[in-house]
Amino acid sequence: MSGERLALVVSEFNYDVTHLMLEKALSHAKFLGAMVTVVFKVPGTYDLPYGVKQVIGLDYVDAVVALGAVIEGETEHDEVVAHQAARKLLDLGIEYGKPVTLGVIGPGASRMQALERAEEYARRAVEAAVKLVRRARVLEKAEYEGGVLEIE
Repeated sequence: MSGERLALVVSEFNYDVTHLMLEKALSHAKFLGAMVTVVFKVPGTYDLPYGVKQVIGLDYVDAVVALGAVIEGETEHDEVVAHQAARKLLDLGIEYGKPVTLGVIGPGASRMQALERAEEYARRAVEAAVKLVRRARVLEKAEYEGGVLEIE
Protein backbone atom coordinates (compact mmCIF):
# COMPACT_ATOMS: atom_id res chain seq x y z
CA MET A 1 0.00 0.00 0.00
CA SER A 2 1.49 3.33 -0.97
CA GLY A 3 -1.00 6.10 -0.33
CA GLU A 4 -1.89 7.17 3.16
CA ARG A 5 -5.60 7.00 3.91
CA LEU A 6 -6.84 9.97 5.88
CA ALA A 7 -10.08 10.82 7.61
CA LEU A 8 -10.84 14.50 8.00
CA VAL A 9 -13.02 15.41 10.96
CA VAL A 10 -14.22 18.97 10.52
CA SER A 11 -16.08 21.35 12.80
CA GLU A 12 -19.02 23.15 11.21
CA PHE A 13 -18.91 25.98 13.76
CA ASN A 14 -17.14 29.03 12.32
CA TYR A 15 -17.89 27.58 8.90
CA ASP A 16 -16.33 30.50 7.05
CA VAL A 17 -12.99 29.38 8.48
CA THR A 18 -13.44 25.62 8.61
CA HIS A 19 -14.73 25.39 5.03
CA LEU A 20 -11.46 26.96 3.86
CA MET A 21 -9.57 24.52 6.05
CA LEU A 22 -11.41 21.55 4.58
CA GLU A 23 -10.75 22.67 1.01
CA LYS A 24 -7.04 23.19 1.73
CA ALA A 25 -6.77 19.84 3.55
CA LEU A 26 -8.32 18.01 0.59
CA SER A 27 -6.03 19.67 -1.93
CA HIS A 28 -2.90 19.23 0.18
CA ALA A 29 -3.63 15.55 0.80
CA LYS A 30 -3.92 15.05 -2.96
CA PHE A 31 -0.68 16.98 -3.51
CA LEU A 32 1.11 14.68 -1.03
CA GLY A 33 -0.26 11.51 -2.64
CA ALA A 34 -2.58 10.71 0.26
CA MET A 35 -6.19 9.69 -0.15
CA VAL A 36 -9.01 11.16 1.90
CA THR A 37 -11.37 8.26 2.57
CA VAL A 38 -13.75 9.97 5.01
CA VAL A 39 -14.91 13.51 5.72
CA PHE A 40 -16.88 13.49 8.97
CA LYS A 41 -18.44 16.77 10.04
CA VAL A 42 -19.24 17.61 13.64
CA PRO A 43 -21.11 20.63 15.04
CA GLY A 44 -18.17 22.26 16.84
CA THR A 45 -14.54 21.92 17.86
CA TYR A 46 -15.57 20.47 21.21
CA ASP A 47 -17.20 17.63 19.25
CA LEU A 48 -14.06 16.76 17.27
CA PRO A 49 -13.05 13.92 19.65
CA TYR A 50 -16.44 12.27 19.14
CA GLY A 51 -16.00 12.43 15.37
CA VAL A 52 -12.46 11.10 15.60
CA LYS A 53 -13.69 8.20 17.76
CA GLN A 54 -16.21 7.32 15.02
CA VAL A 55 -13.63 7.07 12.23
CA ILE A 56 -10.29 6.16 13.81
CA GLY A 57 -11.03 2.45 14.09
CA LEU A 58 -12.00 2.03 10.45
CA ASP A 59 -9.63 -0.26 8.58
CA TYR A 60 -9.47 2.19 5.67
CA VAL A 61 -8.19 5.04 7.85
CA ASP A 62 -4.47 5.31 8.66
CA ALA A 63 -4.63 8.73 10.36
CA VAL A 64 -7.16 11.37 11.32
CA VAL A 65 -6.87 15.11 10.75
CA ALA A 66 -9.00 17.21 13.12
CA LEU A 67 -9.93 20.66 11.77
CA GLY A 68 -11.62 23.44 13.72
CA ALA A 69 -11.51 27.09 14.68
CA VAL A 70 -12.10 28.42 18.17
CA ILE A 71 -12.68 32.17 18.02
CA GLU A 72 -12.02 34.23 21.12
CA GLY A 73 -15.10 35.53 22.88
CA GLU A 74 -15.71 37.69 25.90
CA THR A 75 -15.33 34.79 28.34
CA GLU A 76 -12.80 31.98 28.69
CA HIS A 77 -15.10 29.52 26.92
CA ASP A 78 -12.75 29.38 23.92
CA GLU A 79 -9.91 28.19 26.15
CA VAL A 80 -12.01 25.45 27.74
CA VAL A 81 -13.21 24.20 24.34
CA ALA A 82 -9.78 24.20 22.69
CA HIS A 83 -7.87 22.68 25.61
CA GLN A 84 -10.35 19.89 26.30
CA ALA A 85 -10.68 18.97 22.62
CA ALA A 86 -6.91 18.95 22.09
CA ARG A 87 -6.32 16.77 25.15
CA LYS A 88 -8.88 14.17 24.10
CA LEU A 89 -7.65 14.14 20.48
CA LEU A 90 -4.17 13.30 21.73
CA ASP A 91 -5.60 10.57 23.97
CA LEU A 92 -7.49 8.98 21.06
CA GLY A 93 -4.39 8.83 18.88
CA ILE A 94 -2.45 7.09 21.63
CA GLU A 95 -5.34 4.75 22.48
CA TYR A 96 -5.81 3.59 18.88
CA GLY A 97 -2.17 3.72 17.81
CA LYS A 98 -2.97 5.96 14.87
CA PRO A 99 -1.96 9.57 14.33
CA VAL A 100 -4.55 12.22 15.15
CA THR A 101 -3.25 15.61 14.09
CA LEU A 102 -4.40 18.95 15.41
CA GLY A 103 -5.56 21.46 12.85
CA VAL A 104 -7.39 23.63 15.35
CA ILE A 105 -6.95 27.38 15.34
CA GLY A 106 -7.25 28.97 18.78
CA PRO A 107 -7.93 29.61 21.53
CA GLY A 108 -7.42 33.32 21.57
CA ALA A 109 -7.76 33.88 17.83
CA SER A 110 -9.87 36.64 16.35
CA ARG A 111 -12.00 35.82 13.32
CA MET A 112 -9.53 37.71 11.11
CA GLN A 113 -6.57 35.81 12.56
CA ALA A 114 -8.40 32.52 12.05
CA LEU A 115 -9.14 33.33 8.41
CA GLU A 116 -5.51 34.29 7.86
CA ARG A 117 -4.29 31.00 9.39
CA ALA A 118 -6.89 28.61 7.96
CA GLU A 119 -4.86 27.29 5.03
CA GLU A 120 -1.62 26.99 7.00
CA TYR A 121 -3.17 25.06 9.90
CA ALA A 122 -4.97 22.68 7.55
CA ARG A 123 -1.85 22.10 5.46
CA ARG A 124 0.31 21.46 8.52
CA ALA A 125 -2.17 19.01 10.04
CA VAL A 126 -2.41 17.00 6.82
CA GLU A 127 1.34 17.03 6.38
CA ALA A 128 1.90 15.82 9.95
CA ALA A 129 -0.59 12.97 9.46
CA VAL A 130 1.08 11.82 6.25
CA LYS A 131 4.58 12.03 7.75
CA LEU A 132 3.57 10.08 10.84
CA VAL A 133 1.94 7.28 8.82
CA ARG A 134 4.95 7.04 6.51
CA ARG A 135 7.41 6.98 9.38
CA ALA A 136 5.41 4.37 11.30
CA ARG A 137 5.47 2.14 8.21
CA VAL A 138 9.23 2.54 7.89
CA LEU A 139 9.73 1.70 11.55
CA GLU A 140 7.45 -1.32 11.29
CA LYS A 141 9.58 -2.76 8.44
CA ALA A 142 12.97 -1.78 9.86
CA GLU A 143 15.33 -4.41 11.12
CA TYR A 144 17.55 -3.44 14.00
CA GLU A 145 21.20 -4.13 13.29
CA GLY A 146 22.77 -2.19 16.14
CA GLY A 147 23.38 1.52 16.44
CA VAL A 148 20.60 4.04 16.10
CA LEU A 149 17.59 3.65 13.82
CA GLU A 150 16.81 7.07 12.46
CA ILE A 151 13.32 7.29 11.04
CA GLU A 152 12.70 10.33 8.85
